Amino acid sequence: MSIKLIAVDMDGTFLDDEKKYNRERFAAQYQEMKAQGIRFVVASGNQYFQLASFFPEIVDEISFVSENGAWVVSEGEDLFNTELSREEFLTVICHLLAQPHLEVIVCGKNSAYTLNSYSTHFKQLAARFYHRLLLVDDFSDIDDCIFKFAINLPDSLLDGTMASLTDELSNIVVPVTSGHGSIDLIVPGAHKANGLRILQERWGIKDSEVVTFGDGGNDIEMLKQAGFSFAMDNAPEKIKQIARYQTGHCNEQGVLNIIDKILNKEAPFY
Repeated sequence: MSIKLIAVDMDGTFLDDEKKYNRERFAAQYQEMKAQGIRFVVASGNQYFQLASFFPEIVDEISFVSENGAWVVSEGEDLFNTELSREEFLTVICHLLAQPHLEVIVCGKNSAYTLNSYSTHFKQLAARFYHRLLLVDDFSDIDDCIFKFAINLPDSLLDGTMASLTDELSNIVVPVTSGHGSIDLIVPGAHKANGLRILQERWGIKDSEVVTFGDGGNDIEMLKQAGFSFAMDNAPEKIKQIARYQTGHCNEQGVLNIIDKILNKEAPFY
């Protein structure tokens, strides 16, 4: 079986717990991927600008399914983004601001936005994941193409908040989680698998020729879609049950170990 596309989640998957990866090892793998005609795709809930910063040497050669599928950029070309109407945006943000236990980041094409009134700790945390982040006094003043909301909350409230947001907002946005005390609200259908589908159609690649890696609830669709899907050893049990295969912990280069098997055409890739 010929593999033509490898798609990786980042946090808890391609990156270790210190938000790093073995750059020298991957650089050698990437050159071999190119030689074998294999596309490399970063598929993450994170902001495009943040994701691009991890791959400065090849940012215009690879593809990004960013913001959990809301924005797809391939080889420096802007291919796709979804967009909420002004009315939809205001409906969602008014509901979120009425929940006192939530801290909100509004994700737009030009920047992400969060409130000046939030704690310094949260604003510093947000800046780690959003390389373009503006502080605003009022979300309603934002003038941008808005396609996602990111929510920070206590882990103990995660399941209940997921359920309530589904009940209240599912006609506009649906909640997905990476399981790390955060929820993304995405436009229905604009998930990672949809972003990969756009790229696969562009390149003529079948699902059976795709390998995906993930560790969280926001990876479910792409793990189901790919012919070869791998859950990380650090993933929750429900994710391991969805994926077809399993690999090592993110701190043990689990993704890079499987990429070696792909490049060497070892089982199950032959």
